[in-house]
Amino acid sequence: MIVASCDRLFKITPSSLIMTIESNKQVVLSYVEAFNRCDLETLKGLFTPDALVYGVLGWGELDKVIPIWQELHQAFGIKLTVEEIIAEGDTVAVRYTESGVFIGDFRGHKSTGKQYELVAMEWFTLQDGKIHRRWGARDSASQARQIGMPLA
Repeated sequence: MIVASCDRLFKITPSSLIMTIESNKQVVLSYVEAFNRCDLETLKGLFTPDALVYGVLGWGELDKVIPIWQELHQAFGIKLTVEEIIAEGDTVAVRYTESGVFIGDFRGHKSTGKQYELVAMEWFTLQDGKIHRRWGARDSASQARQIGMPLA
């Protein structure tokens, strides 16, 4: 395959495309590992400077979403387990089992100590080997029922 740029032609071989796809998957797997450890410095290094993260509790640049991630870890001890990961070009999609325990108060709700497990999914767009956009979806209603938190 030949790809044109403004001033050059690039030959993309099947093996270089596979390597790019596999390296993009590895970036996302590194994100999962860092997220599970709540390793904020490693997480910051995996994103482009102008990255945007879209999630159930809000969206924005890293300085806006990192406090949300910290809040989730402190309240629920979140762990993501990758069930399936697929990639095409600069796009990676992951289906997880998310699990945790309601160990800390969360947005006015007292912790119950109850465990939960749910399905979550994230969609990533990478740019120059870093995460440029991340969209997340999770079954929050299931979590609320399992941990005894009101849905409203």
